[in-house]
Amino acid sequence: MPAFALNHMTVAGASFAELLDIARAAGARGIEARTDLAGPLFDGLDPAEAGRRLRAAGLRLFALAEVKRFNDWSDDRAGEAAALIATARAAGAEGVALIPRNDGAGLGNGERQANLRIALRELEPMLKEAGLKGFVEPLGFAGCALRHKQDAVDVITALGAEDTFALVHDTFHHTLAGGGPIFAELTGMVHVSGVTDPEPTFDEMEDAHRVLVDGADRLGNVAQLRALAEAGYDGPVSFECFAPEVHALADPVAAIRASMAYLDGRLAAVTA
Repeated sequence: MPAFALNHMTVAGASFAELLDIARAAGARGIEARTDLAGPLFDGLDPAEAGRRLRAAGLRLFALAEVKRFNDWSDDRAGEAAALIATARAAGAEGVALIPRNDGAGLGNGERQANLRIALRELEPMLKEAGLKGFVEPLGFAGCALRHKQDAVDVITALGAEDTFALVHDTFHHTLAGGGPIFAELTGMVHVSGVTDPEPTFDEMEDAHRVLVDGADRLGNVAQLRALAEAGYDGPVSFECFAPEVHALADPVAAIRASMAYLDGRLAAVTA
């Protein structure tokens, strides 16, 4: 069975305490916390206390999200990154999420790579000092300035920063970007969500289409997870669902457990 995790977005209306209860009841190994949901981070708890409660619940804090538009580097972005890194370190997080700009700007060949290199070069010593990973997440949307993993891999390896940065393989975004190499050896986190709505094309899919994975999934989650496992990935597989109908589930634990069971069963079947 993969090491399943739960991104707070999947149960966006849950308090931090409820998130821990849901994750533990569903059988998750840990969580990803977010700064972009309603209410204060950790319900306003001191980060160190939040980390203590996580560990008492037997959970890991895989990542704290997010540094937005990290590849549009500026003094303001540096300040935002420093604050998030300090919070993540105090809470005992293992890394922070780095989300690229997605506004249709900075898309030019050469420009993309240069902006990414500037940001990662600046972030590397900050993360190293804190003992944290930087989880770089390409977004498959056409307007994203980091759409393809190859750009991130080229810059990370050119900087010799493989010990500091890792890729997020998001099954939704990987599909929207047209697939391509998976770079399992540089992957530190996997996000799973499914799309079951038969109407939108891949170019039309939005975050709001992202539901828990089941047999009607159109994104090929099982094939992607199988490819990652066969290439040696054994890290966390975190549910990250944005769809309002998932947020409104009356029994999220049962639904998440059902999706875990589906994925585990299909992966066991195809690898037997």
